[in-house]
Amino acid sequence: MNNYEKEAQESVEIWLRKMKKPATMPQTLTKNLQTKLNNYIPKKFHQAMGHAVKQMVAGVINGSDYLPNGKHEKALHLEEADQKLDELIPVFQKGAAAEGAGTGAGGIFLGAADFPLLLGFKMRFLFSAATIYGIDVSDFRNRLYLLHIFQAAFSSPEKKEETALRLENWEAYIQDKPKDISVAKEMDWSSFQQEYRDHIDVVKMFQLVPGFGAVVGAAANYHLLGHLGKTAKEGYRLKWFMEEENKA
Repeated sequence: MNNYEKEAQESVEIWLRKMKKPATMPQTLTKNLQTKLNNYIPKKFHQAMGHAVKQMVAGVINGSDYLPNGKHEKALHLEEADQKLDELIPVFQKGAAAEGAGTGAGGIFLGAADFPLLLGFKMRFLFSAATIYGIDVSDFRNRLYLLHIFQAAFSSPEKKEETALRLENWEAYIQDKPKDISVAKEMDWSSFQQEYRDHIDVVKMFQLVPGFGAVVGAAANYHLLGHLGKTAKEGYRLKWFMEEENKA
């Protein structure tokens, strides 16, 4: 293991420790605010959100909606993979920001339409980034790993802790699971969408305001994709180290 890989491994360990920390006071207050905001957001919006997440999980299960187009090849070493990921993140950020500005300008109805579009950006990003790190996305167990990375980025402190424990013990978790594992049986999409929705409600609610929503939509989508990119880097580094250990 070279110096770069040692530093990367330390970064992954710090990331896992942070996820296992209990909720802070600001996080608790934010959660309470999100709960209150849920009462002000129209039911149709929540329904659209739930449907979008369900469709996203179905897309991951089917394995065709988000498959990369072959532009991204596996890196030869970890440093190269990280560099390629750093180049990929802003590409998806710009696309997500442009889409957020367009739908945000239209208020609640286009704001609701933004959720499935942004989810699509996020999942296509995760699939594309996975190929850079040599993750075989035809393996259902790896698709399940991608969903856990998504959940690590967008969930409550309690769920983050649960996800961190699952990720650092991933090999034991999937040891007896077949390659064609049913993601639907392993992932509670209802809880999955609730965690995601609650995590982003505060910023995305302002996107429902016509006009003002365009600015918020662009900024929010740019930030959310960037946050997912940072999470993916640590999660895929972790997977890289797992694969290297299995080769030894």
